[in-house]
Amino acid sequence: MSLLRGLCILLLALAWAPAQAAKIPPIAAAADLKFALEEIALSFRHETGHQLKLSFGSSGNFTHQIEQGAPFELFLSADENFVFRLADKGLTRDRGTLYGIGRLVLFAPHHSQLTVDSELRGLKAALEAGRIRRFAIANPDHAPYGRAARAALEYAGLWSLLQPRLVLGENASQATQFAASGSSQGGIVPLSLSKAEAVARLGSFALIPAEWHSAEPLRQRMVLLKSGGDTACAFYAYLQQPAAREIFLRYGFLLPDEAAQR
Repeated sequence: MSLLRGLCILLLALAWAPAQAAKIPPIAAAADLKFALEEIALSFRHETGHQLKLSFGSSGNFTHQIEQGAPFELFLSADENFVFRLADKGLTRDRGTLYGIGRLVLFAPHHSQLTVDSELRGLKAALEAGRIRRFAIANPDHAPYGRAARAALEYAGLWSLLQPRLVLGENASQATQFAASGSSQGGIVPLSLSKAEAVARLGSFALIPAEWHSAEPLRQRMVLLKSGGDTACAFYAYLQQPAAREIFLRYGFLLPDEAAQR
């Protein structure tokens, strides 16, 4: 066990005592974590009394903000390379911890003319029939899920056909809104958002093989920033405990130890 993790676990134990008045730590998290992390943060608050200020967005944009001095204390990225980039610049306590592997799905809202399947055959047929006018993914320029979606579409030979029809979300959450709201015929979005009840009831989805975007693996890593205080450190440790891991699993993340066995 690393010294940092041991310290955080000690702080986590201390956090079980009645919470004292303290600064609410700002936490930056990849957009695909919205439902899972809100649930974990609520559990953490119930158990410790400590509140957290969660901000969700694209990992690339958060990385740039942290480099410019944004006062986040903990960063949960959808791409571990952003964590390594910050670590190399001396902005983090260490090189962080892998907390999960994300997955992509093809999502179509109810009444869409797009039939969902893991091999994207329905998407290809709908494109050839002219039934796809708008299709949503996160912006590949700064969103890891957008890059992975592009890689999967390139693997399927559909990227060039879809490019003129793409609607780019600022992050994975916005792309999911575009895909599920009926403003598009569908999209490629995170499994973790698609499994949330608020989204799942709006349509159907099919898991895309991870091998289709193996060049853009969704290895999601978190790290404490240099400014991370006791509450952020305690939450960092809490995210590695069984209660939090169960929530990550329920939202479709592959856990690090499971990934190592594959």
